[in-house]
Formats: sequence, structure tokens, C-alpha cells
Amino acid sequence: MDLRNIFQYIPEVRKPEEKKLSFNVKLKWTIIVLVLFFLLSGIPLYGLSNNALENFKFFATVLGADFGSLISLGVGPIVMASIILQLLVGAQIIQIDTATPEGRKFFQGIQKILVFFFIVFEAMVFVMMQGLQAVPGFTSILIFQLILGGLAIFYMDDLMQKWGFGSGVSLFIGAGVSKQLIIQAFQFIGTNSSGAETICLFNLKEIACPGKVFVLIQNIINPNSVEMFAALGAIIATVVVYLAVVWAQSLKVEIPLSYGRIKGYQVKWPLAFFYASVIPVILVAALIANIQLFGGIMENAAQPCLSGETPELCKGGAKIASYFTFLGRFDQGQARSGLAFWMGSTNLLDLFIRQRASIPSIYLLQGLTHILFFVILSIVFSIFWVKTSGMDSKAQAHNIASSGLQLSGFRQDERVLESILDRYIMPLTVMGGAAIGFLGSITNMIGALVSGTSLLLVIMITYQFYQNIAQQHAVDMHPAMRKFMGG
Repeated sequence: MDLRNIFQYIPEVRKPEEKKLSFNVKLKWTIIVLVLFFLLSGIPLYGLSNNALENFKFFATVLGADFGSLISLGVGPIVMASIILQLLVGAQIIQIDTATPEGRKFFQGIQKILVFFFIVFEAMVFVMMQGLQAVPGFTSILIFQLILGGLAIFYMDDLMQKWGFGSGVSLFIGAGVSKQLIIQAFQFIGTNSSGAETICLFNLKEIACPGKVFVLIQNIINPNSVEMFAALGAIIATVVVYLAVVWAQSLKVEIPLSYGRIKGYQVKWPLAFFYASVIPVILVAALIANIQLFGGIMENAAQPCLSGETPELCKGGAKIASYFTFLGRFDQGQARSGLAFWMGSTNLLDLFIRQRASIPSIYLLQGLTHILFFVILSIVFSIFWVKTSGMDSKAQAHNIASSGLQLSGFRQDERVLESILDRYIMPLTVMGGAAIGFLGSITNMIGALVSGTSLLLVIMITYQFYQNIAQQHAVDMHPAMRKFMGG
């Protein structure tokens, strides 16, 4: 059976009839999707008895998830499907010409099928391997809820792409990281001497506040240099990363273009240094988070085989899980060995402040491998993303030509435009991918209020949303410009 016959039976969000949606319509649907995301994150899974993924909650922000809620899968299935398909198409194992409308439609259809597969697969792995342990008799119900939550995330992402600003994946990750950033900075619910939760703002001398800003104030009042410098280091690292990313976002190459119909009228076509935008680092961070999360689930499920105390229980799922322990061994959600450890990172700044001594060489070596993984994978995903999303030289040349623009000093010919763009787009793709990978890995190791990658993502995603909103608002404010541009 031709796969195209299957695609027509897959439900999808209807595209708007208008060629260009107004600012107010996009804003409305963006807010609706954001509210739905937070509402779903507040719905606990029915029939859940033990949430072993709580130890890995720092991965939840990168995956746009909330473990233990209806959206425990987050954007994981969407990202994994995108990674797998890009690798298959990029390696030409699957022949899809994404430069044509038919090819892009086929690519999107295959991606949807892969997303559905990963939703079901990850839901079963989470429950069957006891990452999310079900009450006896509720296993199927728990899996069904995870599948529903995964489908909800997928269709909200589809809704955002067609009716809102940007993509749902970016919105969900940005919202989750922003929430976590505020909590890490200004959490004012502490624990008193009896173990009860209470507001710590009114008694900073006796009750510890978790928020780093309050930790800093508290340790100035009650002198504790280690905790004070640790909190100050996290705050300074956050500010430094913010400034570095904002500066890097402003780097671009501008190509002078002119309108063939209007003499003397020139515009500049900007090509950002981070040409593939935030997508590569989302894919890399989600891939590493999935590997570490999967490794943790496998280790948890393989405990009867690893402990050696109950060899008679080392069978079935536990036996299968024991074959995946090469992914890593974990302690309180932190990888201590295996692939997950060498792909991951350690907060070197915090380690240096607390130990006041040289950093162990194993963590320096881990930092080097972490940088290499991030840089190499970011370059690979940047190239694949540009080639499969219609951002390559050929597609850009067509967009420029169809807008009535031409390269200043050259005749109006798409082939000429493509040859000129070739000089910029691929070098920007590689250098931008390497730079964002390096920046993401370094921020992970200097220890900001949230993980470095999460902070990098929320800054770039927010900037991207700002640009989309500003551009849309400008077009709405100047309808003559939209008409002139052929809208």
C-alpha cells in the first residue's frame, strides 16, 4: 500500500483560509495553547503509584514535560521522530526531495507516523520499565493516559505552527524553562526545623529559602562564604550567558537586493549567524536527555539483575533492561558512568567553589567529551535541518526571486542567486551550528540557575518569538507594505 493513502486518514489541524493571519488571531491561539499546556501539566496521572522519574526532573524542562502529569512524554516523541527522519533523509537511506511541495508533504506525513510510533513506544517504556509505576491493574490505563497526553502535545504543536507564532515545541520548552528559572531564582517556600513547608521571607535568619536570590541574601545575613559564592556564581553565570546569547543573536550577514520593478529601491536580505536558529541545540539537548532518561529507566528496571540478591527475579523485562546498562549507572538521577556520563556535564563552577581545590581530572575529561558531542551533533543537525526545511540556497533563491527581488548588480536569475547564496548559507550553517553547540555545552558546565542548555534555549526561543511577533505587528500596522510584498 502507498503510504500517501495512509496520510489522508491521519487527523490534522485545519489550515487557515487566509494567506496571512492577523496579529490578534495568532496571539489569541498562542495564548490558548500556552494555557492548555499549563493546564495539562497540572493533571496528575490516574493510577500512578510511584514516580521514579522524579529523580530526572531536571530533564523535564528540555523535553517540555512534567513527569507524573498527563504530559509526561512532553515533546520527546516529536523531537525523536524529527531526529530519526533527518538522519535517514540526510544519509539518503530514504529518498525524499524536500525541495518540492510534494516531497515536503511526504516528509511531513512520514514524520507524523514516526511521532505516533514514538508516543506509543515511549508510553509503554515509561510504564513497563517502571519509570512511572502503575497501581496493580492500572498498567493499560496509565499507558493510555500517556498516549492521550502525547497526542495532545502533538496536535497543540500542529495548531501553533498553523495558527500561532512559531512552533509548539519551542513554546512548550520555553514555557517550562521560564517557569523553572523563576522558581530557581525566587522560590520563597522553605522548610522549617520541624520539616513543615512555610514562607521563608519573613524569617531569613532561621528558615532556608531555596531560591538563589534569597540564598544569596540569607548567606550575607548569616555569613556562609561557600553558599554565598555558589549562589552568586549561579546568578552571574545566568547574566553572562544571557548577554552572550543576545550579542550572538545580533550577528548576521546582509545581502544587498533590489527590486527590478523599482529603480533605486534596495533592501538587505539578512542571514543570521545562527542560521538554523535554535533547532539544532533543541535536538541535541533532547537527544542527550532522552538517552540519559532511557538509561535511568533501564537501570531502575534492571535492579533485580544488578543487585545480585534476587537472581530468581532477573528475567523478562529486568533481563532485557540489563542489556542497556551500558547507557549509564545513576545516583539520584545523576549519571555516574556509561555513555550518559560522558555525554552529560557537571557544574564545574559550583564544584570549584565548594571544593576550593583542583577539579578532578575525570570531570575535566567529561567536559571535553560533552563539548565534542554538542558541537559535532549541532553541526550535523544544522546541516540536516537546513536541507530538509526549505532553508537551503535553492529554496532561498526561489523565495527571493518570487518576491520580485534580485541581487544588486546581477541579472534576475535564480541560478545566479543560488550560486551567490551558496557562498554564505552552508558556511553559516556549519559555523553557526558549531558555535551554538559550543555555547550550549559551555553554559552547561558553568552552572546557571537552570541547566545551561535550558537557559540558552529559553533566551533564543524568546528572542525568536519576539522577532515573529514584531514582524507580524509591523505588517499589520502597514498593510500597504504587505500588499507591495505580494501578500
